[in-house]
Amino acid sequence: MILCCGEALIDMLPRSTIGGEPAFSPYAGGSVFNSAIAAARLGVACGFFTGLSDDLFGDMLRAKLEESHVDLRHALFSSRPTTLAFVTLTDGQADYRFYDENTAGRMIAPSDIPLLGEDVEALLFGGISLVSEPCGSAYEALMQRESAVRVTMLDPNIRPAFIGDPQAHRARIARMIALADIVKISADDLAWFEEPGEMDEIAIRWLDRGPRLVIITDGGKGATAYSKDHRIFVPAHPVQVVDTVGAGDTFNGALLAALSHKRHLSKNTIARQDAAALKEAIGFAARAAAVTVSRAGANPPWKHELG
Repeated sequence: MILCCGEALIDMLPRSTIGGEPAFSPYAGGSVFNSAIAAARLGVACGFFTGLSDDLFGDMLRAKLEESHVDLRHALFSSRPTTLAFVTLTDGQADYRFYDENTAGRMIAPSDIPLLGEDVEALLFGGISLVSEPCGSAYEALMQRESAVRVTMLDPNIRPAFIGDPQAHRARIARMIALADIVKISADDLAWFEEPGEMDEIAIRWLDRGPRLVIITDGGKGATAYSKDHRIFVPAHPVQVVDTVGAGDTFNGALLAALSHKRHLSKNTIARQDAAALKEAIGFAARAAAVTVSRAGANPPWKHELG
């Protein structure tokens, strides 16, 4: 099982009423939520550790997860409200404003982290769940506890408007990079870290901190994967872009699904993957992300849609 650890929220996406007035429509979302759905739809066992509300938005989230066959045995349910993210789009690019005070997802504490069975082979972390407290400390503690024995993947998925203390957040991400087997980050998010050097130089430095694989995605250009022995570029699949909501999240879930399908999702295998296997897995993730950007909102593909 892949256990996705992070936020579930409602994306309030911009729409128009019949009369042409601006409006927002609620869609189930969240970075790690989207990744869990992507992995589960692609035919792998996938669970979700998060905080879910019993309000009407929480019911929407739960229904979407169950519809996609995501295992919720590790989720925590409460009567706290659901996090809302109001989204604006400029040329198809999403910008977010979050409403997260005292929510079901945010108030997960380190004492809430679950014991995991032997069926959990990998954990994914990322998104705004690493910014707020106490949930940020809870997810970091879970990654620290499990990283020695299970594959861990990190996608920082930076949302600058949500980060009140950039220095503290950079420090947390640096600690989690050192624990991760796989780090995936977009070129835009990489720039937020303000590290010197070109993309290749930064990726190699991050490999030296501990990860076995660093992947940098660059929108419509494609993705570049770095390991100790390889540098592999996979171009993006050309599609008509509707919006980019959930593209990177789909990539994460699809990458882990591809590795799981090939039985490559172990710490030793990640460390010694050959170029062909890496290219195949990243190409699969890119294909899945291309389907997501071709339709509105975060709507990852099902396995049968990828052939």
